[in-house]
Amino acid sequence: MAEDEENISDFVSRGLSDFKYDVTVVNNGLDAWKMLEGGEHFDLVMLDIRMPGMTGLEVCEKIREHFGYEIPVLMLTALDTTDDIVMGLHVGADDYIVKPFRFMELLARIQAMLRRSDATKSNRTLACGDLHLDSSSHKAIRGDYEVDLSIKEYRLLEYMMEHHGEILSRRQLLKDVWNKDFDTNTNIVDVYVRYLRSKIDDDFKQKLIHTVVGTGYCLRPEEE
Repeated sequence: MAEDEENISDFVSRGLSDFKYDVTVVNNGLDAWKMLEGGEHFDLVMLDIRMPGMTGLEVCEKIREHFGYEIPVLMLTALDTTDDIVMGLHVGADDYIVKPFRFMELLARIQAMLRRSDATKSNRTLACGDLHLDSSSHKAIRGDYEVDLSIKEYRLLEYMMEHHGEILSRRQLLKDVWNKDFDTNTNIVDVYVRYLRSKIDDDFKQKLIHTVVGTGYCLRPEEE
């Protein structure tokens, strides 16, 4: 955990220790990156965005650049606008929790992230039309082309492929992909669907992602 507010890091580390998690705490981003770069293994990394040395965004970018998507990353921050959420997730964070937060909510998010991390270690391939998703390598193939996805784009596409043919509401996607069980006017789902469309649909005649007006989205091969 990289957090420069000692009261928060103490609160989180004590709580997680009570649930038998081993927690390592540093108070700046540079030390966090040095530990990771030096070969220390962590099942999950929690990063504050505003830290001395390196920001949480910079650390997350380096984690994805050097280690791929094997390490789940959770952002802890006081920033809570849609743009800030998108920025954190776009650099590769798996989830985002806004201060102040309740410990049990944080614990639930951590447990869900660790379960997903364990699940994606198993080999499986999802398919919808000529789109294939390999969970072991986190690669998407559309036709003969490999698609480069961010971690959140991958998670959204994976969820939609697991439920292909189903109509998925924005609220359902917020809850199950972003772990946010609330109803707001955030457009983060629409933003990431646009990202996905630009990568898996725009250059192909047959479209896979369909808008269901007033409800949400559906992933299915377009009928010709």
